[in-house]
Amino acid sequence: MTSASSSANARASARAHARARSFDGAAAQYAAYRPSYPPALLDAVERLAGRPLADARVVDVGAGTGIATALLTARGARVVAVEPGDGMAEQFRRTLPHVPLVRGDGNALPLADASADLITYAQAWHWTDQERSVPEALRVLRPGGALALWWNKTDHETPWLGEQSARMARFLARDDEAGPTSGPTSGPTSGPTSGHSADRTDDLTTELDFRRDRLRWTRRVPVDTHLANLGTHSAFLVLGEERSAVFLAAERTELLKVFPDGIVEESYVVDLLVALRPPSPSPA
Repeated sequence: MTSASSSANARASARAHARARSFDGAAAQYAAYRPSYPPALLDAVERLAGRPLADARVVDVGAGTGIATALLTARGARVVAVEPGDGMAEQFRRTLPHVPLVRGDGNALPLADASADLITYAQAWHWTDQERSVPEALRVLRPGGALALWWNKTDHETPWLGEQSARMARFLARDDEAGPTSGPTSGPTSGPTSGHSADRTDDLTTELDFRRDRLRWTRRVPVDTHLANLGTHSAFLVLGEERSAVFLAAERTELLKVFPDGIVEESYVVDLLVALRPPSPSPA
């Protein structure tokens, strides 16, 4: 590897780390404005995992402020949350004080072998190194247990959301060209509402056999809630409040042309993947 390649890799790693840790400073906003998930998602998890969530031992990795953890707990699962970020963990404890939380990440789970029926990653798998997180998941899952990954993704087939994504891509690309003043990174051109660029599940590379489902759903929120949600995505968090405010103010004007009553209908596609850990072979 050349020194130029090494430097580029180091910069990319630093940018990824900055983005991963950017949520800590916005944990309360994240908890308040990020969308949850439709009930049909957990129905699909149960179907693909082949077992009910009630009384299941579940590890929710990258639990953040506890959006998915709360839904899993409401289904009767016995959840242990894993979260690396200080700010996110603090917000989680305020929101779900009764749920066990351990500090760590998917690359080195602080849990015993074969201790989980289900491991979940809600909006979080793309922050892991699959060469480490896959063996860790297999270690912690009991034989026959399941690994479930999912992402809320903006439905870009909805015309106004496709147009918004294009505006974000142009804005972030301009900031990227601006150099050091734009912050650690301006993020992927796919736009922050589609998640981190590495969450593209068609690029998932593991030895696991994932079964897939996609669920469409919508929510209606005030325009300012929609904009606040955009502001919680890492591409804007690392950009800084001043530069983000420029885009969000202009975007508010655009949205009110489409939604003059100030109520935005957001459209999402939840991309769900579930893989089973093979059961232990029967004794001869």
